[in-house]
Amino acid sequence: MLTVRKSLDRGFADHGWLQSRHSFSFAGYYDPRYMGWGNLRVINEDRIAPGTGFGTHGHRDMEIISYVLSGELAHKDSMGNVQGIPPGDVQRMSAGSGVLHSEFNHAEGQTTHFLQIWIEPNVRGIAPGYEQISVPQADKRGRLRKVAAPDGGAGAVRIHADATVYAGLFDGAEAATLALAPGRKAYVHLVRGRLVVNGQALEGGDAARLEGEAQVVLEQGEDAEVLVFDLAP
Repeated sequence: MLTVRKSLDRGFADHGWLQSRHSFSFAGYYDPRYMGWGNLRVINEDRIAPGTGFGTHGHRDMEIISYVLSGELAHKDSMGNVQGIPPGDVQRMSAGSGVLHSEFNHAEGQTTHFLQIWIEPNVRGIAPGYEQISVPQADKRGRLRKVAAPDGGAGAVRIHADATVYAGLFDGAEAATLALAPGRKAYVHLVRGRLVVNGQALEGGDAARLEGEAQVVLEQGEDAEVLVFDLAP
């Protein structure tokens, strides 16, 4: 079964300095139909105005992934990490037993556009951790490139969760298929462009929830950038 969530049906918050689209219930947006999918809990599409950002705040027992689309995200945390996250980089922060961090856009005249993703961990109370990788565009062209996985490896960040995240770029005849083990769920978030997922046409910001499917088939892309999540039931 495949269910489509249209981009404009997501939750929306406009804080002036921040505009955010919420795929699942978050902060002031609540919809009991969208509390997560499998162990995927949050996908926020955030746009941070120049010179602003999220002040220091805390998290615990969550795997947090940042996927920057444009601009640059400045990260600082209580583990001592001070990093810039440019487009193409994937950052993983394991909140574990507790971590404080901040995220800012220090670039003048440029909005930082990124996805913040939360996945529920399969272990709790671990020491907080940080990892960041750069994923070349060529690695995502016409294929699904693993960017986060329980065992890391193959250039992916390691997450303490039963989930694997893939990123891909598709245009024209480029296509890819991801096999799903029985009982697994999948979530496809189309970042931009157009793409056909298991026969269903999606546009930028749309998503597809899949359950009871044997595979995810991506084809007929038009300047498409996509994230695909293979998730615990």
